Amino acid sequence: MSKESSFLHIDLDTFFVSVERLKEPKLIGKPVIVGGKSNRGVVAACSYEARKFGVHSAMPITLARRLCPNGIYISGDMDAYSQYSNMVTEIIAERAPLFEKASIDEFYLDVSGMDRFFGTQKWAWELRETIKKETGLPLSAGLSINKTVCKIATGEAKPDNKLFIPEVAVKPFLQPLAVGKMPMIGQKTEHLLKDLGITTIGMLMDFPAKVLIRLFGENGLTMWKRANGIDTSQIIPYSEAKSMSTERTFGEDTSDLKYLRSIFTAMTEQLGYDMRKDNKMTGCVSIKIRYSDFETTSHQQRISYTNRDDILINTVLELFKKSYERRVLIRLIGVRFTHLIHANYQLQLFDASEKNVHLMFAMDKIKNKYGADKVSRANGLFTLHVPGKSLMLKGPNKNKGRK
Repeated sequence: MSKESSFLHIDLDTFFVSVERLKEPKLIGKPVIVGGKSNRGVVAACSYEARKFGVHSAMPITLARRLCPNGIYISGDMDAYSQYSNMVTEIIAERAPLFEKASIDEFYLDVSGMDRFFGTQKWAWELRETIKKETGLPLSAGLSINKTVCKIATGEAKPDNKLFIPEVAVKPFLQPLAVGKMPMIGQKTEHLLKDLGITTIGMLMDFPAKVLIRLFGENGLTMWKRANGIDTSQIIPYSEAKSMSTERTFGEDTSDLKYLRSIFTAMTEQLGYDMRKDNKMTGCVSIKIRYSDFETTSHQQRISYTNRDDILINTVLELFKKSYERRVLIRLIGVRFTHLIHANYQLQLFDASEKNVHLMFAMDKIKNKYGADKVSRANGLFTLHVPGKSLMLKGPNKNKGRK
């Protein structure tokens, strides 16, 4: 294996289910489905036992119940999932020279050069065992020459196993695999490739690159390179400082609480929209307050990973309520999201049955069409500003069922 490039991919197997089983060992060996108990929900994760019945992620809960009527259905616990994800992150951060947290349950590590001290393979498998021992979570790992091959190796190692693919074995390893097992090839692209007669990575490997470029543009060349075991993408270093933020300096200093809350709400909503566009979630929210005498304070709160406006806005307003103690004029306020992770498909499904999530994504579509500044939130209502008029769109009825 080339000393210049060694990449390790770690994937926490059926992560949500595994955490639920640590909380309740009686679930071990049972068909477990996570994703909401209501009939409007979808499957966010399921155990291998449930998959035997045909259940899979993104499937409507109603269909899952028909396929697996004796399954154990759990709405999920994002607080617990975030906690265990952070435990794994801390273990990796203590040991790895360079790593990327691709999602709540997925990590890439650049371990190039580790062989000079420990032996790359030995070090990688010891890290895997350490994570298993300290967290109790099952996980699979793939070790190879680049991010693409090590991720595919992890997929082939599942469940709860490991696989090392040295440089000389990369092409023989990839050739027989279904083309859909390669990262960046979704269902739509897989169907298009099959229409071309390409069903395996080996067939994609031998297909003329010029034809793929003509059909898929630059993505065609990337697919061809990755099929041939070529991937120059680097680790995106994980950093707690990685953030999204916005600030607002007022023309005149103010202590109008209603006005300040409305600005905090608008800033948070805009950041949430930007975060969803980047397909990210945050695990920490912070606010900044600068007073008229230029004294500046900031407060933060760790939260379960989310990109939901309602949770983020409530967190920001609660931080403001706790922070604003001086009762003097304010010159500037700011909102910041840190601990950002990629919001993989599984996480996007987690809250899919909730009405306010449906409304949030509906608002995103309107913003995409008319512009982010054309939709605002106020007093539980959404206002769509179009030329000549403003349309009020009612939000979720929080008082429903109350007397």
